[in-house]
Amino acid sequence: MAIKLEEPHLKLIEAVSAERLMAFTERLSAEVRLSGSEEELRAFQFAKEKMDEFDVETELSFHKGLISLPVEAGLTVKGENLACITHSMSASTGEEGINGELLYVKELQGILSSEGKIILTEGIATPGAVEIAEKSGALAAIFINGPLTHEMTVSRVWGNPTPETRKEFPSIPVISVAEHEGNRLKILLEAASEDLEAWLKTVVDTGWRPIPTLVAEIKGEVEPEKFILFSGHIDSWHYGAMDNAGANATMLEVARLIKEQQLPLRRSLRIVFWSGHSHGRYSGSTHYCDSHWEDIHENCLLHVYIDSVGGKGAAILGESNCMAETKVYGGSFVEALTDEKFIGKRFGRGGDQSFWGAGVPALFMGLSEQPLSDDLASRTLVKLFGGVKSGGFGWWWHTTEDTLDKLDKENLRRDCQVYMAVIYDACSRKVMPLNHAEGVRELKSALEGYAEIAGNRLDFRKALERAETLEKLGEEINQIVLETDWPDEDAKSINQQMLEISHQLIPLNYVSGDVYDQDLAMNQPVLPLLKDVILLAETSPGSDAELEWQTILKRRLNKVEHGLLQAIKTARLLVNY
Repeated sequence: MAIKLEEPHLKLIEAVSAERLMAFTERLSAEVRLSGSEEELRAFQFAKEKMDEFDVETELSFHKGLISLPVEAGLTVKGENLACITHSMSASTGEEGINGELLYVKELQGILSSEGKIILTEGIATPGAVEIAEKSGALAAIFINGPLTHEMTVSRVWGNPTPETRKEFPSIPVISVAEHEGNRLKILLEAASEDLEAWLKTVVDTGWRPIPTLVAEIKGEVEPEKFILFSGHIDSWHYGAMDNAGANATMLEVARLIKEQQLPLRRSLRIVFWSGHSHGRYSGSTHYCDSHWEDIHENCLLHVYIDSVGGKGAAILGESNCMAETKVYGGSFVEALTDEKFIGKRFGRGGDQSFWGAGVPALFMGLSEQPLSDDLASRTLVKLFGGVKSGGFGWWWHTTEDTLDKLDKENLRRDCQVYMAVIYDACSRKVMPLNHAEGVRELKSALEGYAEIAGNRLDFRKALERAETLEKLGEEINQIVLETDWPDEDAKSINQQMLEISHQLIPLNYVSGDVYDQDLAMNQPVLPLLKDVILLAETSPGSDAELEWQTILKRRLNKVEHGLLQAIKTARLLVNY
């Protein structure tokens, strides 16, 4: 679909103020905003004061979150003290530290054993990499970053832990060093005539703390119970001017302009500021989902997320995260306002995407990224961010250097204009243009791949037939969306049915567990319920293992087939409206 920017869009876009955005950003990034800290609370209070000033309805509430704050780290090899940091949710050695033989492994993937050794490896400290190190028997893990060390959260647990997920917390200490220190360690290893011993220390303050959530809502006039969720986190690593003060400033500017220009909204806009993103693995957004699951499931038509916008040199806007259902819609605004082709990329498991189980369509994570380059920082970050032409948010991301000078006020204005146009349109258009045909195509392609892997061990024919049927219905729905003269009551009904289809397809596409729970913070393939088909294919024909995998995978396939059937029933009602 091609987006036509009407007068209200254009008026809002033109009114976006670079000066106000930078002023908001400067104020929000004046202090380091650790989750649950007094400094963070002052930033929340500033955001609330501004929303109140704009005459937006606000609520500031608090809940307990498990927050992990890195305190101190040390690393000594052959009498040399090397600069390093530890990470949120790392195991803590205490002051005594630990000793162990240093083992360099360039790529963790494929390592078989590092029993009793301290692994030294390349890259950013991620939950998946730490899990591999743990399973190989490592005493600890040291990650060599780029020119600077990047703060990370290394836990696989999404949000506050449960009795079941607590065991997923890292059991080993984790530290990171910059390239300079990493090269020194490699030189010492090469020169060593015998095993090279290292001593390291991590002190991490992990515990339950009250953390804030700020909700600001502008009520819609036609269907006020329905809402667009626009969210971002306030907590930060260091001063976090780009990540995430610039995004918070954008949230304030969007609210200011909608209220100032007195533009009526069809449905409500709910702007939510999270804590616990950086130091609690999305504990703020997860708690909000747990506390408002039914409201979110029944009434949230779209979640638009914002993170790390407006960076200096951030020239790539066409690769922001999206779902297949939201790619054309969101991408149309990017193309209309920047002339850059939007290719998008599938959401990874990150960035406060806590609402997939509730079946909420999602659009954007960050928006603008740095062009891919050959420098070490870009090569390090692109492994984490992915992308074709983009190389991540910038070398300063998650470092001490994320300060106000890393933002470009015109880039911040440009990014805000895209968000402004999307948010206003989503709140005011009659029918939300969710492209369910594309969502089904993504599922169908995955089913075809799984069927090929399974061979004759699992029958995918029913699922594939239903996906084919639903894809055709989705194309018919796309034509319905193009019509703009629906009466209000008809438009409400169409939106509800569109949302009910999302409730079936999005959990199938993105969720491997219970929709009321949260999967671990690990990336999933399309249709994660069936990812273990590869394990079925590795079993011997006729073996106990084959029969056991066939049993569980058939049950999971039943869930997929039934979800597709329910979506078909709703889609048929919609096309026959």
